[in-house]
Amino acid sequence: MTRLVFAGTPAFALASLQALVDSGRQPVAVYTQPDRPAGRGRKLTASPVKQFAAAAGIDVYQPESLRDPAAIDALRALEPELLIVAAYGLILPQEVLDIPSHGCLNVHASLLPRWRGAAPIQAAILAGDAVTGVTLMQMSAGLDCGPVFAERVVPIEPGESAALLHDRLATAGGELLVEQLDAIATGTLLPEQQDEALVTYAPKIATADAELDWRLPAAQLERRVRAYNPAPGAWFLRGEQRIKVWQSELDSTVQGEPGSIVQFDGEGIVVACGAGGLRLTELQAPGKRRAAAHEFVQQINLR
Repeated sequence: MTRLVFAGTPAFALASLQALVDSGRQPVAVYTQPDRPAGRGRKLTASPVKQFAAAAGIDVYQPESLRDPAAIDALRALEPELLIVAAYGLILPQEVLDIPSHGCLNVHASLLPRWRGAAPIQAAILAGDAVTGVTLMQMSAGLDCGPVFAERVVPIEPGESAALLHDRLATAGGELLVEQLDAIATGTLLPEQQDEALVTYAPKIATADAELDWRLPAAQLERRVRAYNPAPGAWFLRGEQRIKVWQSELDSTVQGEPGSIVQFDGEGIVVACGAGGLRLTELQAPGKRRAAAHEFVQQINLR
């Protein structure tokens, strides 16, 4: 059996690691980012991948960087035949990519070459794509530009948030990895180069990207709400308050000055946009919990 090392950090990566272990392909070691402060108490917290690996009895490595000679030597000492990477979050220099005898394999949450980069799930929703998917890619020194072994198409459901799509893509990635791993490791399945003419990029997300600009069409804002759920959460300012919007619906019948509230009652909150209106169905005021619109109108006065 191929000697595997796995590198990943968040829940998306955990799905691939768990699929490997469940299929009897347990890695000899797992690499994940160092524990980070999390929660209101800012307590150091292990990543989902570390928690699973520790429970499964897999050795865990957490270097701050893979450019450190000591970290590179430690990986080389493991003698991996294949390094599987899924949302690891650290750059792999060429010296690391050259260590595994069968190379490095990446599980990426898009249909490459569309949406290379850090936020492919959000980018697909923002663009109004009908489908996305997962890709198994041979890693190279560039950004998600290596040749592709296999892909699986995943439709984006109407009204689907990034949170829900993330979970379906994570599962699909684990399934595809297990299905194709032996063929990749033995050289039976050969990768194909990406078409550079079709490349699009999905950059890192900043909180400012999630602001709702009411001058934009409502359809675009509705996608923004879904794309930034759960993080960083779509938001707008009302006075000095930053209001988060977790769920919304289109209302094409609405007309009015962009940003004006045309309905504010127990039936909902509807805001006029550059084209059409957006019905806000779940919101959150500062210091409050998330609430359905009919509860929210009792918490705060938006007028």
